[in-house]
Amino acid sequence: MTTLAPSAASSSSSTPYLLDPPARFRDLVASEWIKTRSLRSTPWALAFITLFVIGSAAVATLADKAAGSEPGSFLAYDSFSSPGYMTLMLFAGSMGALTVVSEYSSGLIRTTFAAVPARGAVVLAKAVVTALLWTAVGTAAALGSFLVSQAILNGHGAAVAITHPDVFRPLLASALLAPVCALTGLGLGVLIRHAAGTMLATVFGLLMLAPMFSESNRWSADVKHTMLSSAWARLVQTYEPNPDSLGYSATLPGAWAVFALWPLIAIALAVVVVRRRDV
Repeated sequence: MTTLAPSAASSSSSTPYLLDPPARFRDLVASEWIKTRSLRSTPWALAFITLFVIGSAAVATLADKAAGSEPGSFLAYDSFSSPGYMTLMLFAGSMGALTVVSEYSSGLIRTTFAAVPARGAVVLAKAVVTALLWTAVGTAAALGSFLVSQAILNGHGAAVAITHPDVFRPLLASALLAPVCALTGLGLGVLIRHAAGTMLATVFGLLMLAPMFSESNRWSADVKHTMLSSAWARLVQTYEPNPDSLGYSATLPGAWAVFALWPLIAIALAVVVVRRRDV
């Protein structure tokens, strides 16, 4: 008797399919970096905001008539001008939001989630790229602002070295402000998903909400001190609050906590939400 050899179809059906291995997290980070740097407008936009912040420091220092009256003191609000850094907050928050909102608008996010079902990992990869990119931008802007300001003040004999004891905290806070705002914008983009709504929430949350509250009442001061702009202003402040003042001042540990909690809460909520809802 003869036996029939198993057909190719039956043998292939009995063999388990070889599935592609899941994407590693570093592959997701590399993919997000390619998406970011492939946009031609990105380098120009980052260069523009960096130069704008540095230029605002130069303008503030040149306009400061009292510069040089106290040689040896660090003039933090000249080196880290509020108009420049308020613009940086808005710009970084908006760019962070567009990182994900643009994918929702174009529908590319469906392709991304189809290729990588681990949606939380995708959001975290976007957060890593956003944090690294904007930390570099924030550091360049903060260092550039400080160096330009001190170069101008050097003509008045009022320049200080970067090793001055009052320099480190304002410099670090100003460098971290950009990634903190960009990550917050990214989280809002995942939560809201619509460009107009995300932009409105970013502007309102980062810039417009803090001025609505004063430091004259305890409850109002507590709310104000939870805002990023107020936390940055306190960290840049090089003098101690007046104990005789009628207002309630923020503490340095509280301001650092605000810097840490805003992006952490925004990204954590984004990871939870993106796992639970449909695209």
